[in-house]
Amino acid sequence: MIRTIRSIQAIGIATYKEWAAYRSHMAISLLIGPVYFLVQYFIWHAVYQDRETLNGFTLEQMLAYFGIAAVTNYLTFDFADWNLQMLIRTGKFVTFALRPMPHWLFALSQKIGHRSLGFWIEFVPIFLIFQFAFQVDIIPAQPMWAVATIVLSFLMNFFINYCVGMTAFWLVRAEGIRRVFLLLKDISAGLFVPLSFFPEQLQKVLFFLPFQFTSYVPTRVFIGDYELAGIKLSIPAIVGVQACAVALMAAVTLLLYHAAIRRFSGVGV
Repeated sequence: MIRTIRSIQAIGIATYKEWAAYRSHMAISLLIGPVYFLVQYFIWHAVYQDRETLNGFTLEQMLAYFGIAAVTNYLTFDFADWNLQMLIRTGKFVTFALRPMPHWLFALSQKIGHRSLGFWIEFVPIFLIFQFAFQVDIIPAQPMWAVATIVLSFLMNFFINYCVGMTAFWLVRAEGIRRVFLLLKDISAGLFVPLSFFPEQLQKVLFFLPFQFTSYVPTRVFIGDYELAGIKLSIPAIVGVQACAVALMAAVTLLLYHAAIRRFSGVGV
C-alpha cells in the first residue's frame, strides 16, 4: 500500500512538472470559462426578462448555477478516454500492459498531477474573476461538504471517461462513439441546463444514472440544496449517495478493465 501511494505521488509530481513546462496551453482554457458564462448570462437575462423565477430558480441562482458548474469543471476535467484510445490505436498501450501498475491507476495518478497544476493556473484565477468581476456568488454554502463532493466528482468523471476509453479494446475506431457518449453525458450531467428543468419522468431516469454526480450534484451542494425528480435530500445525504455511486462505478471500471486486458492479451492488439 505504501509503495502504491509513493508511486501515485511520483507519477503525479512528474505529470505536474511535465505540464508546467507547457502551462501556456493550459492557460488558454482561461478564456473558455468566462466566455461560456457570458453566453449563459445573456441567454438567461433574456429568459428572465418578464419573470422573477423559473422552476424555482431566480436569475441570481441560475447565474450562480452556471458559474459554479464552470468553475468546478476546472477541478474535475478529465481526458482519460481520449488518452486511452490513443494508446490503444497507436499500439503504445503494450508498454503499459507489461508494467506492474495497472494502467487505470497510472492514468488516475496522471490526472491528479494534471489537475493539481490546473488548480493554480485555471481554477483560482477563474474563481476570482467570477466572484469579484462577474459578482457571482460561488462560495459554497457548506465548505467541507463542497470539498467532499468535488473529490467524488473528480473520481466519477475519471471512471466514466476511462470506461468510455476502454471501448477501443473492442472497436477499431471508437472516436465517433466517444463523442456521442460524452455529449449525452454532458447533457445528463446538467452542464447545459439544470436537470430539474427536464420532464419529471426523464428526471427519474437521470436520478439513477451516474452522470449527475459529475456536475449537477456538486453544483447543488455548492448552492446548499438538492432536488431532482421530486426527491429532496440534505447535503450530507446526497454526498453519501454520490460516494456509493462512485464506489459502484469504480467496481464497474475494474471489471471492464480486467475483461479488456484479457482481450488485449488474447488478440495481441
